[in-house]
Amino acid sequence: MHLLYLDDSGNVNNAGEEYLVLAGISVYEAQAPWLTQELDKLAETYNPGGQPPEFHASDIYQGRAEPWKSIRRRAARQKIILDVLSVLDRSYDTATVFACAVHKPSYPRQDAMELAFEDLCSRFSMHLNNMSKDGRQRERGLIILDESSYETSLQRLALDFRTLGTRWGVIQNLAETPLFVDSKACRCIQMADHIAYSVYRRYQHKDATFFDEIVGKFAQHQGVLHGLAHKQTKHNQCMCPACLSRRMAG
Repeated sequence: MHLLYLDDSGNVNNAGEEYLVLAGISVYEAQAPWLTQELDKLAETYNPGGQPPEFHASDIYQGRAEPWKSIRRRAARQKIILDVLSVLDRSYDTATVFACAVHKPSYPRQDAMELAFEDLCSRFSMHLNNMSKDGRQRERGLIILDESSYETSLQRLALDFRTLGTRWGVIQNLAETPLFVDSKACRCIQMADHIAYSVYRRYQHKDATFFDEIVGKFAQHQGVLHGLAHKQTKHNQCMCPACLSRRMAG
């Protein structure tokens, strides 16, 4: 079974932010313990002998909370985020990244979080289908998210997607409705948080420092970057990797 860990970056209700990002990492179930172990080892270096800290990208970047606030230089804190993302780079090829960046002004009457969740459910299902078509047995998936106020609505949406379908069709590859976990207890969710923050900074702040570290891990099929979606209606010639990949594919 493939596990898709998701977290969000940005605020649905903050009018000062143009983007909401939902993103994360899909790993084969046997790979999740390795990812956890690698992040545990990294965390121990920042609080030897004490409680290993949670990796929360925006807290690290802004220097909020200990031990990050005691690290004065932003460049040093940025390196911590890059160190977390480097674990993803060392993972097996079966570890793939998914993200949906929603330009909120493009969809003023829609909930950006629900829009992103529908998009990623469809992309994850398509990814599982593509792996099955490559000669493997039918692949199944499970979505795991950070606990949030959206828990009830996203579970309802996932059930609707399995029975009524999304705008792209019925999703048949999800083994169960989404699970919600505490990010403090789940290193894979913390990795999803870093992926979401990397994509958020790319679209909201035009800062690709972290995004460039993960762009090669987005799910791809036949030359199209299926793992990254940029949902917007304002820029017909957007040159971001997601939009450019689709235009080049025709």
